Amino acid sequence: MTHEKTRFLAYICPRCRQSVIVEKDVFALAAAPAHIKCPCGKSELTVEFMPQRVTLSVPCVACGREHLVSCPSHAFLWEKALAFSCAASGLDCCYVGEEGPVYAATARLERAIDKLESPDGSGQTEDEEKPPFLDPLIMEEVLSEIRDIAARGGISCTCGSKNWTFQVNYSSVDLQCRDCGAQMRIPAATADDLDDICCKTTLLLRGKESK
Repeated sequence: MTHEKTRFLAYICPRCRQSVIVEKDVFALAAAPAHIKCPCGKSELTVEFMPQRVTLSVPCVACGREHLVSCPSHAFLWEKALAFSCAASGLDCCYVGEEGPVYAATARLERAIDKLESPDGSGQTEDEEKPPFLDPLIMEEVLSEIRDIAARGGISCTCGSKNWTFQVNYSSVDLQCRDCGAQMRIPAATADDLDDICCKTTLLLRGKESK
């Protein structure tokens, strides 16, 4: 007997702040739009299969708004973990993938949200301007690690290119291949994010496979 393929989907409810993680059968997801409600009843994640793409409407814990995001159907079905993010905050808002990576990513997001909402997390009052990064020290260290990896020639893309650029966000760094446009988001909000990048000697962007 073969095990039917499933996907884990996760988000943090912007109303009650609890994590919502569910396992869904992919055939059921493809058959009809799915509505994944938080137990508090005040938010829901919707998933709809379109021709060649999957569209998700995601409640965002970081900004409180709904984000409409999409990805190729193949990526939704087969990637170990997909992360969708909030453009306003730079924080992730939804994960799709295998059980382990999704639970791990959600736990990291919980810690980032805790830091963001902590009274002394940013060291600012309501009258003060928002700092450029969620944790400036963590961001500085993550950027330093990325520079070290780059200096060793360790950043490349599956398309064969080593020509890349980057963008620094509030709580993450985006790497992008200049040739095929492939992207990689590196979280830079918590000590766990720093530990993760410190363990890496290379960074591989997933673009088009070189022929």
